[in-house]
Amino acid sequence: MAAGAWTFTNTGRTSLATGTWLTGDTYKMALFLSTSDLGAATTTYAAVTNEHANANGYTTGGTAVTLSKSGTTTVTFDSTDATWTASGGSIVARFAAVYEVAGSVVCYCLLDSTPADVTVTTGNTLTVQIHASGAFTLA
Repeated sequence: MAAGAWTFTNTGRTSLATGTWLTGDTYKMALFLSTSDLGAATTTYAAVTNEHANANGYTTGGTAVTLSKSGTTTVTFDSTDATWTASGGSIVARFAAVYEVAGSVVCYCLLDSTPADVTVTTGNTLTVQIHASGAFTLA
């Protein structure tokens, strides 16, 4: 299964354009169900519905990720990968989202481009791996 491309929310795109993004803030990646209202019009993490339950190796709010940028003429934005190991039951999700803690959702992706739910059974690990070339590049 291949994850879909990262999609900016309208708020994330505006933050990038105004230069208020990646200014020492703390970011997390969270998992959401197929019934979530996550989309381009999403503003804050607190407003998104149907996050995976706080169970089976997943903690509400997701896991911390570190965002970084490099380059001058061509600027690449990257993130650390996020991982969850299922225990006591399965982790099931349709979307992953990167958001600023106590702030805006920056971007999101489908975990399976079909689209379909991704299910990780007990003892297995779900890794949302950022592309080797970075999450996105501005050229």
